[in-house]
Amino acid sequence: MSGAAGCQGGERGPRWRRPWKLLALGLLSASSVLAAAPGAGAMSKEEKRQLGNQVLEMFDHAYSNYMEHAYPADELMPLTCRGRVRGQEPSRGDVDDALGKFSLTLIDTLDTLVVLNKTKEFEEAVKKVIKDVNLDNDIVVSVFETNIRVLGGLLGGHSVAIMLKEKGEYMQWYNGELLHMAKELGYKLLPAFNTTSGLPYPRVNLKFGVRHPEARTGTETDTCTACAGTLILEFAALSRFTGTSVFEEYARKALDFIWEKRQRSSNLVGVTINIHTGDWVRKDSGVGAGIDSYYEYLLKAYVLLGDDSFLERFNTHYDAIMRYISQPPLLLDVHIHKPMLNARTWMDSLLAFFPGLQVLKGDIRPAIETHEMLYQVIKKHNFLPEAFTTDFRVHWAQHPLRPEFAESTYFLYKATGDPYYLEVGKTLIENLNKYARVPCGFAAMKDVRTGSHEDRMDSFFLAEMFKYLYLLFADKEDMIFDIEDYIFTTEAHLLPLWLSTTNQTISKKNTTTEYTELDDSNFDWTCPNTQILFPNDPMFAQSIREPLKNVVDKSCPRGVSRVEESLGSGPKPPLRARDFMASNPEHLEILKKMGVSLIHLKDGRVQLVQHAVQAASSLDAEDGLRFMQEMIELSSQQQKEQQLPPRAVQIVSHPFFGRVVLTAGPAQFGMDLSKHKTGTRGFVATIKPYNGCSEITNPEAVKEKIALMQRGQCMFAEKARNIQKAGAIGGIVIDDNEGSSSDTAPLFQMAGDGKNTDDITIPMLFLFNKEGNIILDAIREYEAVEVLLSDKAKDRDLEMENMDQKLSENDSHKQNSEEDTLASQDIGAGGEEPEEGESADVPDPDSLSPAHADSDGVSASNQDSSVPGAAEAGAAEPACVPGDGQPQEQQPRTQPSSKVHWDNKVQPMESILADWNEDIEAFEMMEKDEL
Repeated sequence: MSGAAGCQGGERGPRWRRPWKLLALGLLSASSVLAAAPGAGAMSKEEKRQLGNQVLEMFDHAYSNYMEHAYPADELMPLTCRGRVRGQEPSRGDVDDALGKFSLTLIDTLDTLVVLNKTKEFEEAVKKVIKDVNLDNDIVVSVFETNIRVLGGLLGGHSVAIMLKEKGEYMQWYNGELLHMAKELGYKLLPAFNTTSGLPYPRVNLKFGVRHPEARTGTETDTCTACAGTLILEFAALSRFTGTSVFEEYARKALDFIWEKRQRSSNLVGVTINIHTGDWVRKDSGVGAGIDSYYEYLLKAYVLLGDDSFLERFNTHYDAIMRYISQPPLLLDVHIHKPMLNARTWMDSLLAFFPGLQVLKGDIRPAIETHEMLYQVIKKHNFLPEAFTTDFRVHWAQHPLRPEFAESTYFLYKATGDPYYLEVGKTLIENLNKYARVPCGFAAMKDVRTGSHEDRMDSFFLAEMFKYLYLLFADKEDMIFDIEDYIFTTEAHLLPLWLSTTNQTISKKNTTTEYTELDDSNFDWTCPNTQILFPNDPMFAQSIREPLKNVVDKSCPRGVSRVEESLGSGPKPPLRARDFMASNPEHLEILKKMGVSLIHLKDGRVQLVQHAVQAASSLDAEDGLRFMQEMIELSSQQQKEQQLPPRAVQIVSHPFFGRVVLTAGPAQFGMDLSKHKTGTRGFVATIKPYNGCSEITNPEAVKEKIALMQRGQCMFAEKARNIQKAGAIGGIVIDDNEGSSSDTAPLFQMAGDGKNTDDITIPMLFLFNKEGNIILDAIREYEAVEVLLSDKAKDRDLEMENMDQKLSENDSHKQNSEEDTLASQDIGAGGEEPEEGESADVPDPDSLSPAHADSDGVSASNQDSSVPGAAEAGAAEPACVPGDGQPQEQQPRTQPSSKVHWDNKVQPMESILADWNEDIEAFEMMEKDEL
């Protein structure tokens, strides 16, 4: 096999490493040429410096809150200002497998501290890890997550520690302690590889391994391709650092097995594979969740280790990706055995890394196209939803502050020097500060449509997001070391390129060509000269982006149906399931050619059945299968049409001013908030009786207010009628199930009572117990609490906030002269009992009648007919949330002196507000992460 274009005769020694670095890590020559080009609209150096400093401040906000409120826990819960300890919080399913009681966030952040020039903090952090972290816990963890986050974090920390020690100012005491911990962890992961195939089990017990009776794991049969194929960088680096070859050997064996099991005709791999037999369990293939970093590690393993076989495998896969999966600007999953057939009609957010990988490959044009498409989605929703459809509707609404798009933005800027990507980075910074920043860190988005949050700040946010954003705006003189001497792992940890010539104990047998005949054209863009990689034209990238500016607002171009071509009808739009009419003869003829039969049932319905052997051709059979798939999805969607999207309860009074947005379940009766854009705003009041199942006895307290009531003992519609009769302008039903929250339950939708509910004209919303308690706690502290019921979060009340700030300042000026008077007033106020009808206190829980489960809003034959909300996975939601429907950027304000009585695990309100001089955004976590 001939060497790659641009490399020195196929050699993989020092002579090829530097040209690759220009592509993979810096592309400084292209960057410098274009950044200075006239008319390029370059960002000023001062603005870049300011944005870099802003990134540093944001990192400090997140990191210091983790250290203050969460350490030594694995992660920070930024809404409740405490650490997430596995076993002490409701299980989130597989997401929790990343947590091993080993101070995950601190380890994951080590080399970020050095990249951001925080060497003193790094030295302190390393000492804490050495002193406090225990890797011998009886806990089951993900092999994949532990490898990329913890093993990678320890190795990245070791890499920069020895670099700093060599410089002579910091880390002079360091003696490889992080490397010793990495080796210990590596040995704890090895039992997972005890399979005949060499593919690791997906989980391992840190103390007992896999097959030990107390391990509580080892029964799994499947793993994802990325889980087994994203080990080689960390394991090889561990072998090269320590001279112990076993780690690299195991990682190579796993990669060899996956390569051997690829689908030979398409050269694609599936998402999930049986670790014992090698059979593909999920046969769809893409570049997103489940496969993504497998491709990334093939290319980067070649860069780091210099082994031709990894490059050959990557190029073979890349050719298949561009042939079948890439449909510019989209990247759509296909079936590995029928690669011309799309496997789904939506994309997940993890594929946002792929433009960055294409930059490393040297294929710039499709990288620019896909990145621009993703950016247009972000501009519509402020963040990239976890999944979105091919017509750019929200499919999964959550966003856990993933860094992949920032990663691709960084690499594209380094490749092109186009200042446009600096503006993209600026947008990311603004959105994070405006919508995700909370007093104790940054909170993941629970729903990008409503602006609500999860009580979650994953370790990768500190490990990757701030690293890429800082590097995007940093100049070479801002760095204390040369970033080009390192390669990024998938978790953005730094591994030195000199490992390629250290402790090479693995024989480099090229097994790739034993399996396939490779086309030399696959290697056209490997190790390219940067001057031919990217034309010396500052308008080049813009010319590629321009046609995609409105791609989200308009429908994607539709291809020409093969069936219609065969009918000689020319380039008409293909027959879509939503357009199909059983009475249309032309449609019936198209179905016949696709092998689809139409059967009329006795009840008047129509049934479609496909027999591929009856299709006019194999291509028509594929079209028929695609049509049937669309029809199934359309049928499923029609069944969900009665489901309503989530609503928002926003606390707008002092001291919150719109910063607290709670995701609420809608009602199938009453005012439709989606048709009343201003929503319903009013002060809240608890009703008597609290269950709202009989005539309200305190109507004077409820009149012209939003009534709070407890779920249970009667129908939801009956509660609504009772509070409406008492003069309430809206109602909030709070779940009576203690501790319930959206992290353990899907969105709840209140059903009617089976009767006509047109008489109910006020809006009704449902809050789970944890979310409801946030309002109840605020009432206990501030008494007068005003909320806004709406379809999505509105702009915070700047005018009221500024007025409140001025009043607070005036009060502070008068405090000395009026101290005695105020003191006497406070004593008097404290001794007064609230008058009848004015109390906003919650009744003593002991005085409440016990709620009868499943009695709200359902008939006796259909208990608790809650409808899962559209925020659940698979619910494709229309429409992009406009940017002006979100909370605005936070501003400093005076610190209130009062306290909220949270439970004993939560920081007092005064402490939270005083520490960060911001308002509370309290939301709860959503159901298990779909990815």
